[in-house]
Amino acid sequence: MKNNDKETTNEQIMTESAAEPTLMVGVHLRSEVDPRFTLEDSLQELALLAETAGLETVGEVTQNLSAPNSRTYVGKGKLDEIKLLADELDAKIILFDDELSPRHQRELEKELGDSKRVIDRTALILDIFAQHANTREGMLQVELAQYRYRLPRLTGAWTHLTRQTGGASGRSGAVGGVGLRGPGETQLEVDRREIKKKIVKLEDELDKVREHRNRHRQQRRKSNIPVVALVGYTNAGKSTLLNKLTNADIYVADQLFATLDPTTRQLELPSGETVLLTDTVGFIQKLPTDLVAAFRATLEEIVEADLLIHLVDASHKNAQSQRLTVLETLEEIGATDIPILTVYNKIDLLNPAEIEDLHKIAEPNSVFISALTGEGLSELAEAIAVGTYQTFVHVKVKLPYSEGRLVSLMHEKGHVRDMQHLEDGILIDGMLPRQLLASFEAYRI
Repeated sequence: MKNNDKETTNEQIMTESAAEPTLMVGVHLRSEVDPRFTLEDSLQELALLAETAGLETVGEVTQNLSAPNSRTYVGKGKLDEIKLLADELDAKIILFDDELSPRHQRELEKELGDSKRVIDRTALILDIFAQHANTREGMLQVELAQYRYRLPRLTGAWTHLTRQTGGASGRSGAVGGVGLRGPGETQLEVDRREIKKKIVKLEDELDKVREHRNRHRQQRRKSNIPVVALVGYTNAGKSTLLNKLTNADIYVADQLFATLDPTTRQLELPSGETVLLTDTVGFIQKLPTDLVAAFRATLEEIVEADLLIHLVDASHKNAQSQRLTVLETLEEIGATDIPILTVYNKIDLLNPAEIEDLHKIAEPNSVFISALTGEGLSELAEAIAVGTYQTFVHVKVKLPYSEGRLVSLMHEKGHVRDMQHLEDGILIDGMLPRQLLASFEAYRI
């Protein structure tokens, strides 16, 4: 049976189609209105994503709907318009701004024909992550997210899957050398089983990565150095800030998701104290759920931090909307109990009146900087010192050996400077979060 281009997997599609003309399609669903981002805003971001992936956007089509069409997502008339415009612009890729269901993708591919490839926002983001992941951990995370995305879409992505595999031995058409369960099993069932096996294998490998990260975090805890995580919307300037503060050499580019893999560097504060500063993956609206799940090990770096620096691109017209999107994602991953220092970056791109307006709406104790020029970085360093050390209180306690729980709590939440094991207890000198003082009050000396 003939195999056509639809057999190409999602990550291959983007690589092979680099610079091919792309028509964007955006749908404004009245039932799912997000007042923070207009359809125009979302399509502008989609165009940046497409550019980052190496695609050339040549036009866009939009539609307002109460709900997606059950078969083709857009209405029949709009689908005809997409066909005509795609032919007129010689667009080879039809890029939808939302995640398409497997049925939507399958029906759209049928309607648009073999000469057009239908890709949604999620597939595009997954491809960008695949291009930018440099470490083994990053590659594993992206691969897992891609397989999870691909599994329910096999019937729409690979047209050869409807054929039957025959043979008495049941081995004809096996994928990757794996035999079939019996004659008559469809290639679709084989591929589904094979992908499920790969997902399990990747999850096991990432669990090992998670355990490795946990060990590293425990070692960092023993060093009693606070951890500060940089979080923010993609392209807010986190890598530039890390480079500027720590003289690191992290790759920086004016594009979305330029860096994915977390990087940690030591930062010496003006007070002489040291913190560990970690750059993390940027957030974005409509961030694929599978991607968040796959990056669990990396995102735990955020959850385990002592302080979060929330970097906001002050020059972006949707700065406040992006800020709220990041806060929602932090809530989703369980990081709401960690102190957050809001830092507005790129103020070198604002005029004095715009900076004054920003001060009026910013959160209390916000810091205003330019990671590019260095403006405001001394104030930021002082704010980090306040956020990591001045919320701690210097204590000396003598804990009885029966209070192993408090000893563990001191190591986990505090910073132990010195510890001596005496006959009648453990003498500890260190720093403790102010909110935990009451638990240790009876043992203070």
